[in-house]
Amino acid sequence: MRKLMVLPLLALFFLGVALPCRAQVTYSAEGGGKRPFTVGAGVSNFSDDWGVLNPRQTGMSVWVDWRFPHTPRVLNGLGVEFEGRTLQWGTPSYLPGHRMDTALGGPIYQFRRYKRIRPFGKYLLGIGSIDFPIPGSNYNHDTRVVFEPGVGADLRVWNSISVRGTYDYQFWHQIFGLNDLNPNGFTIGAVYDFGLR
Repeated sequence: MRKLMVLPLLALFFLGVALPCRAQVTYSAEGGGKRPFTVGAGVSNFSDDWGVLNPRQTGMSVWVDWRFPHTPRVLNGLGVEFEGRTLQWGTPSYLPGHRMDTALGGPIYQFRRYKRIRPFGKYLLGIGSIDFPIPGSNYNHDTRVVFEPGVGADLRVWNSISVRGTYDYQFWHQIFGLNDLNPNGFTIGAVYDFGLR
């Protein structure tokens, strides 16, 4: 299972590394000063996928997307995303101190904009940290490698500002026994694109 998730990630990584190595097509004087990255922040609501009632928690997400410049037209939306998220609000009373944090990065592909909507897909990899209450036990914190595929879209509302909606599905491998933990949920936030004028 882990190999199946790593192979697409590695293929996109090596493709992304090789693309900037091609010859420059646009003269630097014609570049227009545009920066190929976006920054954003939003509110996330996730199902934790554990506990008696499978609780949901709310938290904050921040991200930075950087698109590879000077790529062939078909790969024009390829880039990398770095994302940080903390889920710690709305914790049920029977799970005091429960918290999930992730720091992830990986490839993102933003499809061609259709009117004001630009859909995207991503596959991130990184570290996850989880705090959980177990009465009478010293085992109440763990960290894991986390895989996170996700899909979403940016809706341009004004100049370089967009609203972003994302659905993410995470894989925390074998954290409580042999089963994977699969938190998943939605993020709604605002994006500023430095490449739009």
